[in-house]
Amino acid sequence: MKIFGIAGYSGSGKTTLLERLIPRLTARGLRVSVIKHAHHGFDIDRPGKDSYRHREAGASEVMLTGGERWALLHELRDEAEPTLAGYLAHFSPCDLVLVEGFKNEPVPKLEVHRPANGKPPLWPENPNVVAVATDAPGEARLPAYLPAHLPILDLNDVEAIADFVVDTLNLQGKTDAPV
Repeated sequence: MKIFGIAGYSGSGKTTLLERLIPRLTARGLRVSVIKHAHHGFDIDRPGKDSYRHREAGASEVMLTGGERWALLHELRDEAEPTLAGYLAHFSPCDLVLVEGFKNEPVPKLEVHRPANGKPPLWPENPNVVAVATDAPGEARLPAYLPAHLPILDLNDVEAIADFVVDTLNLQGKTDAPV
């Protein structure tokens, strides 16, 4: 299982990029999973539902199952948040896990950077950034602070980004996969 991160500030387009990247990678015959880190509390359950009531009653874990999917809800309570490796241990086998967030974990990352957002780049402080994807129009007009030593990819050229991920991780798709 190979791991590749997508990092950037909120509003940079990480989720949209993943949404466009995943079909291109699966079309190459790769089995792809995603893990997204939320910096704030979240809940996928709703008050009043049985699973919510079980968690509120003190269950450590509640598994929801159905004919099309299943989900495991785990309450940390007073436990420390697991590391990326701890979360990855719960995944079924796959070729690639795309990680959104976990900026400081030591996995190769593509930084999604939009100059219009006015946020500083991550790459100067993050040695795990292996390339930058940006929507800055044309190489001649790229911001001077973008790295000369890293590949700069067009954020809108998702096929080139897919090629970069596959090449960087030396992934091999299935030869019988539909393209």
